[in-house]
Amino acid sequence: MLRTRKYVLDLSDLQYKQVRWHWKKKLLHIILWFAGSVLVATVYGTFIENTIGSPKEKLLSQQVENLKLQYTLVGRELDNSIGVLNSLRLSDDRRYRPILDMDSVPESYRKAGFGGVDRYIDLKGYMNSDLLIEYKSKIDEIKVRATVQKESFSSIAEMSSEWKREMDHFPGISPVSVNFRLGDGYKWRTIHPVLGTPRMHNGQDFEVPYGTEVYATGDGSVIESGWNSGGFGNCIVIDHGYGLQTVYGHLSDIKVITGQNVKRGDLIGISGSSGLSSGPHLHYQVEQFGAHKNPVNFFNNDVSVEEYKDMIQAFESKSKLR
Repeated sequence: MLRTRKYVLDLSDLQYKQVRWHWKKKLLHIILWFAGSVLVATVYGTFIENTIGSPKEKLLSQQVENLKLQYTLVGRELDNSIGVLNSLRLSDDRRYRPILDMDSVPESYRKAGFGGVDRYIDLKGYMNSDLLIEYKSKIDEIKVRATVQKESFSSIAEMSSEWKREMDHFPGISPVSVNFRLGDGYKWRTIHPVLGTPRMHNGQDFEVPYGTEVYATGDGSVIESGWNSGGFGNCIVIDHGYGLQTVYGHLSDIKVITGQNVKRGDLIGISGSSGLSSGPHLHYQVEQFGAHKNPVNFFNNDVSVEEYKDMIQAFESKSKLR
């Protein structure tokens, strides 16, 4: 690009002559031009910054908004977690513990570690200190509640296992099929059918023919298996634990030995009329902590024959899987 030149008319000789500036004037011109450019740039930059904002500020502003959104989402997640823990606590106090006859977890234990000294003093002095302290407090609350609830559920699981074991050992079924009639029950007999004297009948008789299968009414260990000199003839006694024992008398055949562990529904003997017996039947007896109990209070005799058969088959299948 050609540099612009300035000419003026010299009247003395009527010629155009090029104008040449003094160096000082040129320097002054350059300084004024630079100063004007700086002034214009400053005004323009100030205007842009105040109305639109710098790219860096826009980026920082966007990051701040993103952080606020993340804080909000974190707060919701914390609230949801606390809500879940509250639901677990309600199930714990109102469902599981009452069923297992367990006391509720004390409120003082559930809130252990809350309050007291200011544990969040190091979070003070920041722009969002209140928010940070609130979220840190919720996180600590969740930790404490989750730990207490885990311990509570562990104790419930242990108690549930023990409760299941106790239910398995409980003599809760009829020792023979329910299609057989009940004979003499738990009562005072004015005349014993064999001895002919008054005597307490401490069990329940079942009018079954020879060869009827007799089943264990609950899990346990055989503590007697053989001839009973007290009048029961061929007899089996099972210790179910928890203070419970069952007696099966007047058998014709015994299928278990002393010391053997049995499961509910296991075949343990065959009915007969051994011992002091006036005819074929099964004498069934329940003792709890050494006291005689009425056996009919321990089993449900309202099930059908097919239901009883299915129940015994289910017990047999379960026993084979163990």
